[in-house]
Amino acid sequence: MSDITPLTVADGEFYPGQSGLVELVAGQLPSGNEVSIKAHVFRSFRDGPTLLFIAGVHGDEINGVEILRRAIRQKIFSNIIAGTVVAVPLLNVYGFNNFSRDVPDGKDVNRSFPGTATGSLASRIAAGLSKNLLANCDLAVDFHTGGRGLFNYPQIRYSPGDLQAFEAAKQFNPPVMVASKAPSKSLRRSAHKSLGLSVLTYEGGENLRYDGHGIAEGLDGLRRLLYARGMAKHQPERPQREPLTVSASSWVRASRAGLFQWSKRSGFAVRRGEPIGMIYDPHGIKPSKRILSPREGFIIGHNNAAVVSQGDALFHIGY
Repeated sequence: MSDITPLTVADGEFYPGQSGLVELVAGQLPSGNEVSIKAHVFRSFRDGPTLLFIAGVHGDEINGVEILRRAIRQKIFSNIIAGTVVAVPLLNVYGFNNFSRDVPDGKDVNRSFPGTATGSLASRIAAGLSKNLLANCDLAVDFHTGGRGLFNYPQIRYSPGDLQAFEAAKQFNPPVMVASKAPSKSLRRSAHKSLGLSVLTYEGGENLRYDGHGIAEGLDGLRRLLYARGMAKHQPERPQREPLTVSASSWVRASRAGLFQWSKRSGFAVRRGEPIGMIYDPHGIKPSKRILSPREGFIIGHNNAAVVSQGDALFHIGY
């Protein structure tokens, strides 16, 4: 028999079978207009896990926003047969409106968790999420892209040693699974440390640019996760490939500045010593610099910038 106790999400109460929208106050614009974060809540008649899906923690990372927008419009969450889904398509409203990764004061929301109600704007947004949403869920998926022209091949990142996250990553079944330590004060690290909550980080594409492959993989993975958790009726088609598991990764950086062109991009396997790109002198005076892969592995991210500075990240190689 279903529990008749309402599920409280922020200031909203949801009984079995109820869905709705709650809004978390995220501050004010200098003009005085209130800014709010919208959270969609879908509760089935049957008991089950509570899954939280978040996008737009970085305001310029659009693919995750599109993944959750499609999931909502296609009624993927409305049709769950057990449990509850909470979906936040756009957390960092400030960054989204300003085509920016961060909030107006330059702080990164994903380096501000668990946050405080009296801290910086980024810290307040993080605190609102931690208090009102994270504490109520059993698993969270945080959708991201690469930043500033950095393209990420579709992948799930999970914390090493977190067995629940590892199992959830396999259920999501992305092209690549990356075991990586979460950055300090990130959502993934803070939620696991303070709440014991497993968080998957999905990466796909680059900032301010739609990537059809990254969006499709994210949406398909979301469907597979819901089915594996007993929350969806129909089994999604399983891809022919198995996820590539990456336990370590390293960046290839520009040894000098200039014009950059890659010859191998994300999604390709590389051998040690294989040419993967070139850096050219814009004046045509100095010899071109060939970039060689320092090891055998798989490119999980690359830089699409045409102009690079010395030390810039060019290729992210997993192995």
